[in-house]
Amino acid sequence: MDRFAGRVALVTGAAHGIGAAVVRRLAAEGASVVLADVDTAAAEQTAAALGPEALVVPCDLTDRASVEAAVDAAVSRFGRLDAVVNVAGGALGHPDQLDGGTDADWAATVDLNLTGPARVVRAAAPHLTRPGGAVVLVGSVNGLAAFGGDAYSAAKAGLGVLAKNLAVRLGPDGVRVNVVAPGTVRTRVWDDQGGPDRLAPMYPLGRVGEPADIAAAVAFLASDDAAWITGVTLPVEGGVLAGPLAALDRLADGT
Repeated sequence: MDRFAGRVALVTGAAHGIGAAVVRRLAAEGASVVLADVDTAAAEQTAAALGPEALVVPCDLTDRASVEAAVDAAVSRFGRLDAVVNVAGGALGHPDQLDGGTDADWAATVDLNLTGPARVVRAAAPHLTRPGGAVVLVGSVNGLAAFGGDAYSAAKAGLGVLAKNLAVRLGPDGVRVNVVAPGTVRTRVWDDQGGPDRLAPMYPLGRVGEPADIAAAVAFLASDDAAWITGVTLPVEGGVLAGPLAALDRLADGT
C-alpha cells in the first residue's frame, strides 16, 4: 500500500519498540518520516534502514523548546507535515501514588505522558496539512481500566479527553485527532520484569501484542481510510478489556 505517498510523518519515541515499528510501517507505505527521540543514536540505527526520506531529530517531550525545534526541523527538511504520532512516554518513579509515590514522581510522570504530548500537538498543529492532517496519540489500556500505576494511568486517561477537545477544535480545519490504547506489548520495558509473555494468559487471544500490531492501528488512524474518524480512543489489546475479571482469573490459574 502507498497510503502515505508524498506525505510526511513525525513520530516521537521513534528509536525503539512501538515508535520504531510505527516509522517502519509509515515508511513502508510511502511516507517520509521524522524520528524524534532523546536517544538519537538508536534512532539513527532505525533510520538507516529507511533510506534518505528518514530524518532523525532530538526531542525531549518535557522541554518545550526541544519539541518546537524538532517540529521546525521536520518542516524545514520536508516542507510540510501531514501526520504526527506521539509514542514517547513511560512510567517514572514509584508506580503507585497512594503507596510510596511522591509529588515529584507524579508531576514528572504526568509531564511526560500528558503535558508532553500536548506540547507536541501545540507545536505541530500550525504546520499540519489542512484538510487531511492527522494526529495519533499512543495511550494505554491503563487509561481505560484499573491496571495499577496511578500517575501513569491518570495521564494516559487524560489523553482521551485531550484528543476529544483537540478533535473539536481542529476538526473544522480538516485535522483529525485520535488515540490508540495498547495492552501489553513486547517492548524493552519488560526486559527487567520477567518478560511480557507471563501476562499472555490475561488475553483472550492468547498472546501479548507486538509493536507491529500497534503500528498497524496507528497507520490506519493516520491514513485517509479513517477520514471520518476523530476524537476516539481505539483499544488495541487482544481482548483484555472485554472481560477483565476473567482475564485475572486466567492469569491466576495460568490457563
